[in-house]
Amino acid sequence: MSDEKPLLATFPAVFWVANVMELFERAAYYGLNSVLAVYLTDQTSKGGLGFTESSVGFLQSLIYACNYVVPIVGGALADRYGYRRMLLFSFSILAFGYFAAGNVTTYGAVFAFLLLMATGGGLFKPIISGTIARSTNEENSGFGFGVYYWMINVGAFLAPLVVSVLKGFSWRYVFLASAAYCALMLFPTLFLYKNPPQPENTKSFGEVVRGAAMVLGDARFMLMIVVYSAFWILYFQNFGSVLWFLRDFVDGTPVDRFFAGLGIPLKFDAEHVTVVNAGTIILLQVLVSRAVKNVRALPTMVSGIAIGALGFLCLAFATNVWLLILGIAVFSVGEMTAHPKYYSYVGLVAPQDKKAVYMGYAFLYGVIGSLVGSSLGGWLYGAWLKPKIGSPEGMTAAREFWLLFVALDVLAFFGLLAYDRFFAADTPETNAKARSIMLGVYVLLLLLSAGFVWLSVRGPEVSYKTLVQAAILLVLGGGGLAITASHRHASPATP
Repeated sequence: MSDEKPLLATFPAVFWVANVMELFERAAYYGLNSVLAVYLTDQTSKGGLGFTESSVGFLQSLIYACNYVVPIVGGALADRYGYRRMLLFSFSILAFGYFAAGNVTTYGAVFAFLLLMATGGGLFKPIISGTIARSTNEENSGFGFGVYYWMINVGAFLAPLVVSVLKGFSWRYVFLASAAYCALMLFPTLFLYKNPPQPENTKSFGEVVRGAAMVLGDARFMLMIVVYSAFWILYFQNFGSVLWFLRDFVDGTPVDRFFAGLGIPLKFDAEHVTVVNAGTIILLQVLVSRAVKNVRALPTMVSGIAIGALGFLCLAFATNVWLLILGIAVFSVGEMTAHPKYYSYVGLVAPQDKKAVYMGYAFLYGVIGSLVGSSLGGWLYGAWLKPKIGSPEGMTAAREFWLLFVALDVLAFFGLLAYDRFFAADTPETNAKARSIMLGVYVLLLLLSAGFVWLSVRGPEVSYKTLVQAAILLVLGGGGLAITASHRHASPATP
């Protein structure tokens, strides 16, 4: 009889506590954000706050930026001051931020409290992913991060369904629910969560922040993130181009009739794109993670990117709503194949004393993917597809539009293949080559920053959202260029 433990039994208790925390925090985040833009811009007679779309766009751009940038500092602080202590702090300001934002009505006050909420979320992200990294090993890391990603999507799937009920009573209940999810997590943090084993860190706060910034000089690590981010340019189309395509080119009534035949009154609309994405991951994530648990991270990520291309190929030929749904589902399979292994890879290559720092930087895929993806998708859709809505050549233009993103995904596929072949090994030669490439990438980010500034001021009104994007690119490009050019940073060993 074999004494080998079942795979799920190989994880310590702190792994499961951290995953439950992730589920509740994501429920709070996705629950509110599924309706936040509507609440902020809806007429006051309907219970909304009546803010303009442009002002809400600026607000949301800063909130989303915080969620992806703050983890860099949050990871460094967690490595220095302890995961449990930072969890208590982040859940406290999360709960207060959600609660307070639902009880104020002026633009400045709502902005301030949502920004506080986003800061708490940014501090939280690397702590949980760092906990998963420290509570798994090379044998079970891939599957462990698959469970982690499954929990994220359970929250993303269920919370909007709860919100659809709560908002019928009061918008305030939506904020209260998110605050309650986070406040409840203070109890497992106090009584169940234990810091995973980590080396002692006695650095000062200044040394911690400087050490976090130095990760920008880890050229091989940053190169992998840049290449992988190209895949996430496609992902962020799900929050823009895919929704507009559904609205302008696809008839959703076949889905409505199908559910009506089952006695379910449903109107297939924009919010169901997220439901299809999260629902597919909930159904298949554990199976996919188990199937690839013994496969190296980078080849698995490459496979996921290839599957993602097939999903967008379905969109290119989506002459009906079922093909669109199939495309979203297939892309979701690619996402769930690649992304947990990405987290696993970062956790394995990170130095022991900087696990959370590196996990914080891992979220840069979202900064690059969202900034480039949202801007590129919005600009191309407005210039390429919008003028052809309802015209005979509209679907041909739509096919070409989606094939452009398929081509971008193919570039990411070959880029990651090349990375695995030429840069995966940690040698002086690979680090030198990666450093040369990243110098060029940082210069490109600076040029993009300048381009974003020009775009923000060329119209009749200043686009503050684009200015925020320019500022983020300026910090990343300028900081990375300065650090990479002046230091020969050593990369961690690659498994």
